[in-house]
Formats: sequence, C-alpha cells, structure tokens
Amino acid sequence: MKILVTGAKGFIGKNLIAELRNQKYTDVLEYDTETDPSLLDRYTEKCDFVFHLAGINRPQKKDEFMEGNFGFTSTLLDSLKKNNNKAPIMISSSTQAALDNPYGQSKKAGEELLFSYNRETGAKVLVYRFSNVFGKWCRPNYNSAIATFCNNIAHDLPIQVNDPSVVMNLVYIDDVVEELINALKGKENRKVDFCEVPVSHTITLGEIVDLIKSFKENRKTLNVPCMANEFEKKLYSTYLSYLPTDQFSYPLKMNVDDRGSFTEIIRTMDRGQFSVNIAKPGITKGNHWHHTKNEKFLVVSGKGLIRFRKIDTEEIIDYYVSGDRMEVVDIPTGYTHNIINVGDTDLVTFMWANEAFNPEKPDTYFLEV
Repeated sequence: MKILVTGAKGFIGKNLIAELRNQKYTDVLEYDTETDPSLLDRYTEKCDFVFHLAGINRPQKKDEFMEGNFGFTSTLLDSLKKNNNKAPIMISSSTQAALDNPYGQSKKAGEELLFSYNRETGAKVLVYRFSNVFGKWCRPNYNSAIATFCNNIAHDLPIQVNDPSVVMNLVYIDDVVEELINALKGKENRKVDFCEVPVSHTITLGEIVDLIKSFKENRKTLNVPCMANEFEKKLYSTYLSYLPTDQFSYPLKMNVDDRGSFTEIIRTMDRGQFSVNIAKPGITKGNHWHHTKNEKFLVVSGKGLIRFRKIDTEEIIDYYVSGDRMEVVDIPTGYTHNIINVGDTDLVTFMWANEAFNPEKPDTYFLEV
C-alpha cells in the first residue's frame, strides 16, 4: 500500500510516519516544503491513500494562510484528478474553521475544496477538525502553547500566561495517530460530515502550567505524576521530550554510613515509595516492625538472608535471597524483620514501601528479630 503524506516533516506528519513504519507500512511517500515539486505528480499517480497534513500556521503575511491552506490543497486535488486517482484523502483541518479569522477562513476553504472534490469524483474524503494537538516533536513558539510551556519551563526560560482561566480542548498526538491509522484501515470515527479523534481533554491553561511546573519540581521532591490521570500522564511524557539534552539525569541523596547506603528513588501520594538499599558484607539492617506499613524486597545483586519473627512469638522464619534468582519477598505487618548480607560482595536490594516515609508518623518500631 502506497501512502502519500504531505507535511511529512511537520509535527503530526513525523509522528504519523514513525508509527506507520512501526506497523510495517514500508511504502510511504513523503512530501514537504523541501520536496521537489515535480514529485507530486508521480506520487499522486500511484498513491492508495493520502494524508494531507501540510498547512500554514504562522505565516509572515495573512494572505499566506489562504495560499498555504487553500492553494496547495487545490494543487494536490488537481494532481489527483489529472491522474484519475480516486484514493481516499484525509485533510488536517482545525476547529478554527468555524471562526471568522484569516486562519479559520483558509482552513474552511480547504474543507470546502475536499467536499466539492468528493461530489465531483466520488472519492472518499475525511475531514478532521483538530483542536489543540500536543505531544513530542511539536515546535515551541509556533502553534502549541503546551510545546512552548514545556520547552521554556524545562530550559528555565520565562513563560507568559495572559489568562490562566482560559479553557483548552486538547488531543494528544498518539491518539491522533491512532485515529489516522484507523482511518487508513477504513475505521474512522465519523460524525456526519467531519471525523474526529475520540479521545480529548479539557483543562484550563493555569492548570496546565501548574502541572508542568510540578514536573520540574518532581526531580527535587522525588514525586511522580498521577499516571491514573490520562491527561497528566500524556502531558508528563510531552514535558520529558523537551528536557535539555544535558539534563536527562539528576542526582539523588544517598544516605551513607559504614554499613552501606540507603537512597530513595521515587515517592508517590498513593503508590508508596521506592528505594535502593546497599549493605556491606556481614552487615545487618532493619530489626524493626510496622503496624500498617508494608514493604516488598527484591535483591538484585549479592547474597542475603531476610529474617522474620512475629512480635508475640519466638519462631524465626528465614528466607535466603540472591541476585542470581529474582524473587520478591513481602514484608508483612506485625513481623519484626531484618536483612543480612551473607555474601562477600555488596548486597543490593530494591525496596518498595506502600507509603512514603513520614517522620511525624514513621510507623517503625525497633525490635531485634
């Protein structure tokens, strides 16, 4: 299947082409502003589907809106008609097409061209009025406030928010791409004349900015966003794509003593705390119990012995653990417990606790196993 993508190097185009290749579509015809114009005739002669994503968002002059969003659409359709190619064609329009401004008028004109083309040729047309699309590879300071905010906050640059109460309707790039590939397969989400991405998000501009700022602070607090919130999860993925290339890593506070070290990695409000514990040979750590706090231990390197004793009994329960065999050991409540390095190298243990440590209510009571 030969798939023509105009605007191939743009935000949506790059993401779409990457996923088409992931899904083994190998014959993708890429057309962009730098493409030799003579190739358009060759591409429209043999393509089986057209994703028309090319357009103008930020021209130097207002009349360039019509030239880019109407003029090239007309050129593309004329080339398809010349080659008698009735391949289905999808066009990337905008919710702005319903508004009376130069950009919206140009998008509306492009839509009307496609509807007229459908009536004239019988070719299937799919008109998508996208709201604000966000995600990786979107150009900051161009056509996406989210891209600008993510980039500037990540790079410690100023941002400008004129009205934080403004409500934004947003679609995420992966949801857009999924819908477009469904359309390629004849399974578009159509609402009468227009098609749409079935998953969208509504949130205020101020809330978006607060979230992005919190993502930056998370490196200090060790919190992670709420992954149960679909928008927050998608926004966080977007933010990470704008990190400066020399700031992918960040340091952690290692609590070091002569026994080894303990380093907290992640903490959450509702999914607990994740840490790494290193014990030197012969060292015992722990000897405490909890009322409600519970933990999971996973030894990833070295050899250890985890010992338990229910606090009102004398029986000791032993679990030998090793980085040679990955297994998780649950630490039940009401059992005093410790972990002993019985090997001759450092014992490295990943530890998860169901709640982040609270010094005012530690729920940790010293008692020898």
